[in-house]
Amino acid sequence: MYVRVDELVGESANSWQEAVQAAVGEAARSHPNITGVEVYNLTANVKGGRVVEYKANVKVAYTE
Repeated sequence: MYVRVDELVGESANSWQEAVQAAVGEAARSHPNITGVEVYNLTANVKGGRVVEYKANVKVAYTE
């Protein structure tokens, strides 16, 4: 069995958890056999002293 890994960036206006889920959901559209995810970077955009967008860099592992 081979495991492949794709790197993605998920975005959300609400939370880092939703940003991770957005990335996993996008990956699942083309790779239904996802076995795990590694979150390796969390960032955010700020305007006027407030967080306005959350971003999560993830590595999604899946089998073919």
